[in-house]
Amino acid sequence: MSLQVELLEQSFGRVKPNAAEFAASFYDNLFTAYPEAKPLFANTDMKKQQQMLVAALVLVVDNLRDPHKLQETLKGLGARHVKYGTLPEHYPLVGNALLTTFEQYLKADWTAEVKQAWVEAYGAITALMLEGADYSEDEVKLS
Repeated sequence: MSLQVELLEQSFGRVKPNAAEFAASFYDNLFTAYPEAKPLFANTDMKKQQQMLVAALVLVVDNLRDPHKLQETLKGLGARHVKYGTLPEHYPLVGNALLTTFEQYLKADWTAEVKQAWVEAYGAITALMLEGADYSEDEVKLS
């Protein structure tokens, strides 16, 4: 799959100046649409969590042109998310909240092409994170 790198970079560039507000809105959208996700963050410093979300988005967008580095990073992120209690069924909730937040911030710039670019990007991100996640307790992972 070939991601629309320029559309992703340009659209993220438009929200990046408001990154802190974007991240806060993302979690508001997530918890409003999916209140069942809120317990996953019960013992979380949300300001720090918001900063980590922004850092992860920056990392992804900054490395779209370096797929190898991005693959390894996202697999590691997926492995860490298992420890936080994240399950495969949580990924679509996050994706939907992310798309909603981009739409809110990009307004008229949220075109069908930009939406499709983010849908494809989030699908690729999810696939890599799940590839790095090991949900089995009794299987030995072969590297």
